Amino acid sequence: MDKKKKRMVIRGLILGLLACAIIYTIYNSATKDKVEVLQDGDKAPDFELVDLEGNTHRLSDYKGQGVFLNFWGTWCEPCKKEMPALERQYQQFKDQGVQVLAVNIAQSNFEVQNYVDQLHLTFPVVIDKTKSVMQAYNVGQLPASFLIDPEGKVKRIPPGELSEQQIQTYMESIKPE
Repeated sequence: MDKKKKRMVIRGLILGLLACAIIYTIYNSATKDKVEVLQDGDKAPDFELVDLEGNTHRLSDYKGQGVFLNFWGTWCEPCKKEMPALERQYQQFKDQGVQVLAVNIAQSNFEVQNYVDQLHLTFPVVIDKTKSVMQAYNVGQLPASFLIDPEGKVKRIPPGELSEQQIQTYMESIKPE
């Protein structure tokens, strides 16, 4: 075989492999399970997690109250800035039917307890050890908040770190009538 024919055969093989890779990628992305992305108005996925005292918290237990669901981690600087404001607003709204449920992402009880003690947090803090709740809510970046109305529906999913004024406005919006 001369050099030109050899080169053509090699190019043909490479093009064939590329075509197979492209077809496989398209097929794979078209048939894989779609992750449901939560939107305003959707029913909030129920879950059961345990707090630092060993008490079980189910989202469904809070039906009839507004829930400010907050996903966070001790390593997350925006989370650390947001927590004191969340605590102050919790103190204002807890007797008006608005609860805060802070979901830590898979850290140790020791790390989370130190963080809670350091920031003097009084709202329930639960740990999502398997990240299943994080996945159910399709959480990517932290902090992530979900405002859940008294009927258990997602009222709003505000992006990123929130100011104290935003937290107050959102808590007001999920307060029971």
